[in-house]
Formats: sequence, C-alpha cells, structure tokens
Amino acid sequence: MRRLLSGFIFSIMLLLLFPLGVAAQDSIAKKKAMPATKMSKVVTNLEKSLDKNDEGKIAENYEQLANEFLNKGDNAKAEEYFKKALTSYTKLKRVNDKTRVTRSLAKVQENQKNFGSAIKNYEVAGSLAKDASEEKINLNDANRLKNQAEPVMQATYVNSNIELLKKEKKSGEVAEAYVQKAENSLQQKDKSVAIESYKNALVYAKDKPEAVIKIKNEIANVYASDNQFEKAIGINEKLLAEAVTRKDFNTQIKQLQSIASLYFKKEEPKKALVSLKEAYDLASKKGNSAEAKNTLSALVKYYKSEGNEKESMALYEQFLQNFDELIQSDTTLISAKTFQVTEGKIRQLEKEKTLKDELITKKNTFNYFLLGSILLLLLLFGFIVKALYSIKTKNKEIALQSLRREMNPHFIFNSLNSVNQFISENKELEANKYLTSYSNLMRDMMENSNKDFISLDKEVEQLKKYLDLEHLRFQDKFDFEITVDETLDAESVFVPNMIIQPHLENSIWHGLRYLDKKGLLQLKFQLVDAKVIVVIEDNGIGLTKSQELKTSNQKVHESRGLNNTKERIGLLNELYKKNISFVIKEKELPESGTIVEIVFPLIDTI
Repeated sequence: MRRLLSGFIFSIMLLLLFPLGVAAQDSIAKKKAMPATKMSKVVTNLEKSLDKNDEGKIAENYEQLANEFLNKGDNAKAEEYFKKALTSYTKLKRVNDKTRVTRSLAKVQENQKNFGSAIKNYEVAGSLAKDASEEKINLNDANRLKNQAEPVMQATYVNSNIELLKKEKKSGEVAEAYVQKAENSLQQKDKSVAIESYKNALVYAKDKPEAVIKIKNEIANVYASDNQFEKAIGINEKLLAEAVTRKDFNTQIKQLQSIASLYFKKEEPKKALVSLKEAYDLASKKGNSAEAKNTLSALVKYYKSEGNEKESMALYEQFLQNFDELIQSDTTLISAKTFQVTEGKIRQLEKEKTLKDELITKKNTFNYFLLGSILLLLLLFGFIVKALYSIKTKNKEIALQSLRREMNPHFIFNSLNSVNQFISENKELEANKYLTSYSNLMRDMMENSNKDFISLDKEVEQLKKYLDLEHLRFQDKFDFEITVDETLDAESVFVPNMIIQPHLENSIWHGLRYLDKKGLLQLKFQLVDAKVIVVIEDNGIGLTKSQELKTSNQKVHESRGLNNTKERIGLLNELYKKNISFVIKEKELPESGTIVEIVFPLIDTI
C-alpha cells in the first residue's frame, strides 16, 4: 500500500512540477530581476531591428539568435531562426551570408536526424559557394549523409573535409569533422581511432569550452562502453573540478550525475548515491528544478529497486518541503517564461513587418503602374509627335517635288514658238536640232525631277544642254562659259537640283536678249572654305532697265519664278539642314548686268 501511495505521490509531483513552476514564476518575476545574458541582448537587438524594419540587421540578429539556441542544444529553435535569417539574406541577395546560413541550417537538420532536408541544404550551400574548396566541403557532407549505411565510404568524405577545413583554417568546423570521424569509427567498432579522433577534436575546439566539455564526455562514454570505468570516472572528476573552479553549477550537476551512473555500472552503489545526493542538493540549492527532478528520479529508482521505501518517502518529503523555494529560485523557468513573452512580442513585430512589407509592395506596385502609365503616355505622345513630324516632313517633300516639277510656261511656250519660227522660215535642220535638244533636256529634267540633290557633273551636263538650247534660239545675242573648280570632284559632290537653271533663264530672257551687241553669260562653280559657291554673271541690261521694259505678264512670271526658288531653298534647308542661300545684285556703273551668288555647304553624300 505504501509503495502504491509513494508511486502515486511521485507521479503527481512530476506532473505538477513544471506547470506549478510556470505559474509561480509570474508572482516572482517582479521580485527578481534577470541578469542580462547574451541571448537577451540578441533578442533586444532583434526587436529593435524589427521595429525599424532594417532587413540587414534583422537577418544578422536572426542568425545570432539561432546560434544561441544551437549552443544551448535547442536544434528545433535554431532551425526556425536560421530559416528566417535565410529568407532575409535571400531577399537582400547577400550570397555569402546565404551560403553560410544554408550550411548552418543543414547542420541543425542533421542533428535532428532530418537527413533528407540536411542533404538538400548541403547541396544548395555547395552550389552557392564562390570558392571551390567551400563547394567541395558542402558536397562531401551531402555525400556523407547519403552513405550512412556505408561507414567506410563515409570516412572518405570526412577525411577529405578535415584536410580542406584545415587549409581554410576553420578550427571550429575541423573539431566538428573530427567528432564525425570518431562517430564513424564507433560505427566500425574501432574505439581506439574514435578516442584519437575525439582528442584531435579537442585541439581544435580549445576556444569553445562547451564543445570541449561535450567531447570529453564522449571520450568518457567510449571508455565506459569498453568497461574502462576508472578512465571514464577520471575524466568526469576532472571536468567536475574545472566546473567547481569556474562556478559552473550546471556542469557540476551533470558531471556528478555522470559519475553516479558510472559507479552504478561499476557496481559501487554507495559511491553512486553520494554523487547523486550531491547533485540533488546542488540542483535544489541553485534552483535548477529540471536537474533536481532528474536526480530525484535516479535516487528513487535505486531505492525502489532495493525495496527501501523509507528513503524514498524521506526524499519526497524533503522535496515537497523545499518545493516552493526551489521553484522561486529556478532562474531557468523565469528565463523560459521571459523568452516566451519576448518571443510573443517578436511574433507581433514580425506580423507588423509583414504588413509594412505588403504596404511597401503595394505602394511600389502602384508607383510602377503610375510610372508605366506615364511612360506609356509619353511614348504615345512621342509617337504622335513623330507621326505629325513625319507627316509635316512628307508634306514638305511633296511641296518641294511639286515646286521642282513646276515647269516654266514661258520656256515651253517660247521653245515651241522657236520651233514654229524655224519651220516657217524653212529651217527644217535647225527645227529638228532644236527639238532633239529640247527633248533630251526635258527627259533629263523628268528623270531627276524626284531628286532633291544630284551630282555636280549631271547638273553641269543638264545646264549645258539648257544653255545650248537657248543659244540656238538666241545665237546672235550671247555666248556662255561654264567653269568648275579643279578641287571639286564633280562625280561625288552633290548640288541642289533645279536651283541654278531659273537664274540662268532670267539672265538670258531679262538681260542678255535686249542687248544691241552680243553678251556673255558666265557660270562658275568654286570651292571656298568647305562651301560650294555658284556664281552666275551676265553683262545684260541689268535689273533696273529690265524692270522698265517688262510687261505686266513678265513681271508676274519673274516674281513667281523667284518665289519658287526661294520656297524650294527654304524647304531644302528645313528638310536637310544645309543652310543654302542666294543673293542677286546689279553691277555698278559703268558696267551693266547682274550677278547671282548661290552658296551651300560641301555635300559629298545624301
């Protein structure tokens, strides 16, 4: 009956231990201020970065917090925060940080036996690595996990990583690789190599006290598994002594528990009980309720196995008497509750950050839409302007072509009259010659009528035909000369089409044909300062006297011919930006006649 009662009390106590502790801490949290720990500083920094929505700092703090949980052995929490850090680093496109965190994530997944995810993340880290050595290290780890059923194959990848990590001078990871080698050796039942590997790991883990303690405990476990209890106890006692010096009470408790376990295996229960009671007293005194529970369980288990219900009940009574004090002094429970509250705040800040990011995304989307709309309108406006400009340009081209094709009615009328005159005077040869020259000239003019510019040699040839025709009609009135500057390449230089001919016509019809003597018409093409200067000079009656002799019909014709030329030059300047100009001036007395000067830039391509 007493045994059943004691078992019942023990079960109820274990079930209520932590809930009571959690409830009790609310009342004592205000009484006892927690000292600032590294984790609490990281959490505070994370809260600040979330509040400021600083993505870079958020990522760094998530990673630091994950590492703190990893050091405490909480792989699940470490994985959670490594994933959050990875998300932020990915968003920031920080490849080096992303590579490092992906590898860390693979490690904690491996620690939790989630080998599929670990393999995938090792491979991802390898693909992201910029350095060939780093890529090889990650791929070795992936292959090591893929070959868990083949320890010999695993050893190959582990040894490869040890050498690579040594070259990279990554001491912490070298220590981890040696631990992997030790575990691999234990799989192969080679305890001596395992111990040697653990000792090598100690060399590279000397700057990490927690890792050193863990490795030494593993060495002790290997000795214990080989029934070398004295060596195992010696290691634990040395760790205990070092913990006492450092006042590391948690390590002291665990080492006392390990020593007790070894003494039980060695079948020295009295020494085991001494260590367990010392561990229990220390855990109770320092407020470590979890370890107090573990130690009490071990003691009760032993007493029950020996049928010593009296000692069991005494332990229960002692535990219950000190229960409130134990809970109130358990800083780990307060820390856990504090972190739960803080983590709740972190979750709230994360939600707020998500909302901020969504608002920013929506704002950016709207801005991009607005910008795109404006750009589209600008493109549409540009298209309309371009279309209007194209239409305007086309209209100018049509107008220019129309002006160019506008025939001089007097030239046609007078040419036909000349033919009629030759026929009436029985000058059939002259009439035939005139018609042939006239038809050749008209053909050339029609062929070039759609061109704004023609080569100088063609222009000279066309003008010569025209002057030959006029000279045939008025052969007793004038002679003509055409000279081209030797520096001008007549085949490659281009001149405006049908700009010169109207001025030649004016010189003949309004100046030279009224002379009592034979006049001279000179046409010169000169190159001066990269400009072509065309000079038309005659010694006719001049502008003033010609104006006096004109009929009203001739005045209208000359005015239209001059305006036609001006309009065509204006259109050419607008379309081609050539800055073509011309001037007409009368010679000063005692000389008579006119000089026309047309100037345009040297044009060697159209």
